[in-house]
Amino acid sequence: METLWHTVTDLEHTAWRSDLTRVEILGEGHFVEHTRSGYATSFTVTSCDPLSFWAFTMENGNMSGSWEGHFEATTDGSRLVCTETVNAKRWWMRPFVPGYLKRQQKLYLTDLRRVLLSK
Repeated sequence: METLWHTVTDLEHTAWRSDLTRVEILGEGHFVEHTRSGYATSFTVTSCDPLSFWAFTMENGNMSGSWEGHFEATTDGSRLVCTETVNAKRWWMRPFVPGYLKRQQKLYLTDLRRVLLSK
């Protein structure tokens, strides 16, 4: 489970994320993810219980929201249970949020599985 925790929470080593060019660490609990398309999203860590729970708020020009990750040991390894809540800032974007979230979550988990299987 330590490998899963460190992979997800290590903001200095994010090359495994195919959607990002870089992560800018601003200070304790604050960071900005920069996508390949040049879009920046700001994050503020709201809770951190090592090897167990990590949560943050997020915001960019199009949305605001929160993410929670529960890390669990299983008999055959470990599990990450994610809960993400996103609110579109523009009314006309609201119908697109569920599909966008689903694509982003699938990409993130695909990238995460790939890097964990290589370790």
